[in-house]
Amino acid sequence: MLLFWSEEHVEKWCKDWNLPRGESMPLDKCCRLAQAWYSPDRREPDWRRRTINEAEALFAELALTSEFWRLPR
Repeated sequence: MLLFWSEEHVEKWCKDWNLPRGESMPLDKCCRLAQAWYSPDRREPDWRRRTINEAEALFAELALTSEFWRLPR
């Protein structure tokens, strides 16, 4: 994850490093994703990895719907 000041900063960084632009989101949305993704606690004995469908449902719930968030099957 990289943090940027603005959309223009993202564009400049991509140009400077000759890299394609990836997904960007506001920091508050990133925090919501992290909180949702890392709960329940992975240290719990009954923890299990999300299925692809569960992960994509979580992304949709957070309005992360671009092609970037579609997982390979």
